Formats: sequence, C-alpha cells, structure tokens
Amino acid sequence: MEITRFVVSGRDKAKLYGDYATYRAQLSNRIHNLRRKLGIATKPRAKYTTRPPVTTEDIRGNNEFVYLLLLTAERAWANAMSMREIHSTEKKGITGSTRSHITSRLHKATTYANNLFQLLKDQEASGANNADVLEARSYAASLTGAMEFEKQSWEACVKSYSEARIIYSALSAATKSDLFKDLLSDPVDLSLRYGAYQLRMPRTVAIPVIARKFFPRSDMELVSQVEKLDPDVLNDRPTKTRAGASDTEAAPKTITWRSRTVDLEDAAIATALASVESAVKELSATLASGSGLQAKDRAAAYDDLLISSQDVVDATKHAIDELVSEGVSQGDRRMQSLQITRTAVSYEMVSWRIGRNRVLVGERDGAALDVYFMGNTRKDQKPVKEQGTGRKLAHLREKAVLYDSILQSLDSIKELPGVAADSEFLGELDAKYNYFSALTCLTVARSHTLLSKPKNALALIARALEKCNAAHSQLFSLADTPNSSPPNISVSPSEVQFLKTLLDGEVQRYRAIVELSKLSNDSDQANESTSSRPLIERLNEYPTKVVNFSNLVTYPPRLEPVPVKPLFFDAAWNYIEYPGREIENVTQNGTSDVVHPSQGTEQTAQQKKGWFGFGR
Repeated sequence: MEITRFVVSGRDKAKLYGDYATYRAQLSNRIHNLRRKLGIATKPRAKYTTRPPVTTEDIRGNNEFVYLLLLTAERAWANAMSMREIHSTEKKGITGSTRSHITSRLHKATTYANNLFQLLKDQEASGANNADVLEARSYAASLTGAMEFEKQSWEACVKSYSEARIIYSALSAATKSDLFKDLLSDPVDLSLRYGAYQLRMPRTVAIPVIARKFFPRSDMELVSQVEKLDPDVLNDRPTKTRAGASDTEAAPKTITWRSRTVDLEDAAIATALASVESAVKELSATLASGSGLQAKDRAAAYDDLLISSQDVVDATKHAIDELVSEGVSQGDRRMQSLQITRTAVSYEMVSWRIGRNRVLVGERDGAALDVYFMGNTRKDQKPVKEQGTGRKLAHLREKAVLYDSILQSLDSIKELPGVAADSEFLGELDAKYNYFSALTCLTVARSHTLLSKPKNALALIARALEKCNAAHSQLFSLADTPNSSPPNISVSPSEVQFLKTLLDGEVQRYRAIVELSKLSNDSDQANESTSSRPLIERLNEYPTKVVNFSNLVTYPPRLEPVPVKPLFFDAAWNYIEYPGREIENVTQNGTSDVVHPSQGTEQTAQQKKGWFGFGR
C-alpha cells in the first residue's frame, strides 16, 4: 500500500506549489475526485446523508479506501499547520483559542489515522501485511505526537514520537530506503529533542537512547514486529554495527580547532561528527578504487560527505540558538565551546566543498592541459578529435566559475567567529587565495590564447606568476598532505611548486610569442606600404606573400610624366627654347644675327647638326 510514500510525496508536492492552505485545497479536490471514483460522493443538489464508515471489506476490495482515509487525515493536519503558520508570525503568537482550534484539527487527523490502523490491524480481513500495519501505526503515532506537542503535554509527546521513531528506524533498516530517514530528521527527531529538553533531559543523551527509553515495551506484539525487521533496534548495545549508524560510544568526545580542544557536550553534534568521519572514509575508498572515474563521478562522491557536514553545522547552530533562548551570555563556557565547535565544523564543510570543486576543475587543480588541448601522446591510443574553439572556451569558462566559487568559499571562512583575530591563519588563507587566483588568471590567459591575443595572455600569466610567488613564499614551509587523503582546502608545497614551474615556462614562452608577433606585424606593415603600389611598377620585386590581383595596374590612369624616345628630343633640339641657350634670329638679307639672352655674358652655343650631333 506504501502509506508512508503516499503521504510524503503529497507533502513534497505541497511545498513546491505553495503553503499549507494550498495543500489543503488540493487535498479537498483529491478527496472529492476519489469519492466520485468510488461512487460514494454526494450527488449535485441531493440532500446530504451520513456516509457509512470504511470497513475492512472495503479495503480488501479496493485499496483506494486506504488513500481516502489518509487524504482526510492529511487535510485536517494541513488545516492545523496552516493556522499555526499564520498565527506564529503575529506579535501575540498563538493564543488559547487558536491553539485549541489547532489541537481539534490535529485530534481529527489522529482519529482518522487510528481508524486506519485499527482496520489494517485485522490483516486477514483487510489483506494488509506487517509493513502496512507498521506504517499506519507510525503515521498515527506521529500525528498523536504533534497533537500532544500543541497541548504541551511533553511526556505523552515524547512517548508518541519515540514509538514513531523506533518503527521508522526498523523500516529504514529493513528496506534500505531514504524515505524513512527524511521523516526521522524532520519532524520526528526535532520534536523529540525539544520534548526531551522540556522534560529536563540533558543534551548529552542521544535521540536513539531517548526513543528506546520511552518506547512502549509493554506491547509485546509491537516489539516482536519491530524486532523482526531489525533485531538491534531496541538494544542499547547492538551486537553488530549497522552501516551508516554510529552509537554514542563510537562518537567523538572532543573537537580540536587551532590548538584548542573543547568537549562535545551535545550528543547530536557528536553523532553527526561520527557520520562525517565515516563519510570521509567512504570517500577515500571511492577515490582510491576508482582511478579511472571521470571528474563528475568523483565529485558526486562528495555529496554524502557534504550532507553530513551540513548536518553537523545545523546541529551546532541549533544548540547555540537553544542557549541564546535560555538567556546564556556569550562569555559562558558552554557558549564559548559551541562557538569554537561551530567555527571548526563550518571550516570543515567549506574545506570539503572546495575539494569537490578542485576535483571538477581537473588534474593538478586545472593547471594541466586537457586532452583536447594536448592531443595524443601515445601511438597506441585511439585518436582524440580536437574540439572547436567555442567548446574550448566554454570549458575554460566553466573552470573560471569553479575558481570563483573556491575564492568565495575562502572569503566566507574569514567571517567565522574567531578567525579575524588569528593573523597566522589569515596569512595561510591569503596564500591559498593567491594560489587559486593564479589558477584563475592562467585559465583566462588560455582563453585569450585561443582568441589570438598573445599580449593579453602574457599580461595575465605574468600576474598569475606574481600571485603564485606570493603563495609559494608562505606555503612552501608547510608539510605535504598524504596522497591518500581526498582533496580539500589544503594546498601542498609540491602543488604550489608545480604551478610556479609551469608559470615560469609559460611566461618565457609567451614572451617569445609576443616578440615574434611583433616582428610579424612590423613586416606586415612594411609590406603594406610597398603593396600600395600596383604590381606593374614592382615587377623587379619577388612577392613574399600572396599577390594582390586587385592591384595590378592603376585604372583609370593618372596624368603623370613618362620617358619617351630620345630621338624625338634630338630632332626637336633646334626648335625648343631651353633656358640658358642662345636663340638665332634670321634677318631678311640672309645674314644671321645671334641674339644673346638678357644676361649677355654667356657664350654662343654651337648649333647641332645631323643625327645625335654628328655632322653630315
């Protein structure tokens, strides 16, 4: 019948669509449609008659009657949550009449849920199995706990939620489903912890211990059904350790941050830290065994660790909020210990987040070139098709986004409590910031290289080398991290040295490229100045580049002096007046007079005769 999945899926959809009022309206429509489908809906304009209760025969004949009872209980629960959501924002809070109304709605939901449990309890008549009965009972217990919570009857509330938690834990261990784990985290564990706090129980007591203490062991039938699913669910000292579970004895008792060690007084924080340690071991095993995994698959292995780390941070914040609500000052020893714990666990969470991004950027934190940049290095490898410039730029853009995320995470660490006063730690953070900034500049420089802009690439790589040298001066004295540990915020001196060596070579290479580009541009400019003349005037020059066929001759031709035959000038010598030459005037009587120019000081030039000045 999958009662729990039916309820959880409906609530998840309600969170997507809107608030509890929207969820209630959707439930009303679903109930009406289901009644019409079952043939028990009131016809239009017909007089209302009391509907007969659902029986075991109805459930055996059609499982839709189970969903009808669930939807009715959920509608009453959604009505109560809607009123609670509206009035919780008011200054007066939830008053007596409003609380009474909320309690009555929860009582109605509990009535329908208990009715469903009693019907399914008769397994022969209803056709239900043990899992269906346990799911119905845990659902009814959770609604009962919510009703007792509103009544502020804390002992009854803790008993009901303890029953629901033990049943959900057994179902989770038997089915290996995360569905029940989500219900345990919210609202069962939160309400159970608050109810235990109201009963003056210490925070060092873990939630599983509280649930086992208040579980109704007098109901032998329930105990036998639960132990069939999980024999160790009610044992304070289980015979075997379950996967993903950590007992109080195995949880860490202290936490260390920057040479300061504090005790973990909150059991929830200790249990969450134990989950983080187990997740780190699983991540190390996954990365060590999957050497051929792609970057996305290796980054996906960080998801469980990040979720566990977030749970530790949330548990620490919740503990601090509880002390603040009690009026505990910031100078109290418990508050100081929790603030140190918060800084330590927040730093670890950011560290694993940075490690995930470092896995995504590629080998050597993205400093090494990818396959499509380098090409094949071995003859026996299958040829790799080189990607286009657009795909390469998109890949470099993704890397730049990951580097920006890493830099933002490093900035967020400086805002943690107590970090601003630690100058040595701030120096380490600045060195790591310079290291990842150098990688960012290197990535952007490679994008400029693809766009044929070597000058911009050289400037960026020089800037990257400057930042890398600043990081190298501080991180070089640190110890190398072991290769078996998963990548995180730690940057080893060998990684910084590799980047420094790479950038030194890149700077020299791009200086040569820029110099060659400059020489090529100068020669191109010289060729452009000479290529402005048409080709017919440069027939004595050998073309070094492609001939420009659009500039063969000047057309239309311009008026310009051109050399002609020298015979024309010799024949016309006696008929052209040249400056400085005497002009002979012939008189009427046949005698010839020589007329000198205005200066009158030059001698008379001889008259040329014949061809080319030779006499006949």
